[in-house]
Amino acid sequence: MAADARGCTPIKAMDRFAVIADVHGNRWALEAVLEDIARRGIRDIVNAGDHLFGPLDPAGTADLLMSLALPSVAGNQDRELGELYAEWLAQMPARLELPGDILMFHGTPARDDVYLLETVRPGGVVSPATPVEIRERVGDAGQSLLLCGHTHIPRTVMAGSRLIVNPGSVGLQAYSDETPEPHLMETGSPHARYAVVERSGVGWRVDQVAIGYDVEGAAAAAESNGRPDWAERLRTGRARIS
Repeated sequence: MAADARGCTPIKAMDRFAVIADVHGNRWALEAVLEDIARRGIRDIVNAGDHLFGPLDPAGTADLLMSLALPSVAGNQDRELGELYAEWLAQMPARLELPGDILMFHGTPARDDVYLLETVRPGGVVSPATPVEIRERVGDAGQSLLLCGHTHIPRTVMAGSRLIVNPGSVGLQAYSDETPEPHLMETGSPHARYAVVERSGVGWRVDQVAIGYDVEGAAAAAESNGRPDWAERLRTGRARIS
C-alpha cells in the first residue's frame, strides 16, 4: 500500500471515494460537502489542496480537516499562509501516489501554480486546454487516473489512456487572477463542488457533484473581514477583474 501524506500510515486501495479541492477556508461549504459525502455512504476522501487561504474561517476549517487526516497534497496558496499552520501543511507532498494507479496533485504533476485543463489565451480568454497542451503538462505521469484542482472548475477529461478529474472547488466558485494576464475563473453558481470517483469493470465512473450550503454565512464572514469581492463571488459564482 502507498504511504499517506505524512509518509507513514499506509493508504488502503479505494474503489469508491470522494475528491475535494480548493476549500479555501470555507467551513460552511466543507461541512455541507462532508455531510453529503456521508449521506452517500462514502468513507474515503482525498484532498487536492488549497485548504485555508482566504478571509472566511481558516481556523475552523483547519480544525475540521486536521481531525479527518485525509490523504492530501499542498496547493500553491497553501505555500502563502505563513507559520500558523506551517507544520501541518508542510507534511503534505506536492504530489501523492494512491493505490490503484492514481496520482493526485494540485495544478500539474510538476507545478502547483499551473492550470492543467484550461489555458489563458491572449486577452484573458480562458478556454479548455488542447490535447497537446494537456499531454505536455502531464509529462511522464503514467497513472490511469489523475486528480487535480487549482482552477476551481469541475472537469472530467480523457488524455490518451489517462482520465483526469478536477472536482472543482468546495469553497470558492469564482476568482480573478493576474497571471499570465488578467482573467476570470467562474462556475456561474454558488454551489459547493466535489467529485465521486468509482472503479467499474469498464473503467472509472465520475460524478461531478454540486450542492447548496449556507452561502450567506460564508459571505457575511467575507464582508466582516473586509472582502466584499469574496462575498460577491460566493453568492454568485461570478467574479470581476481586480
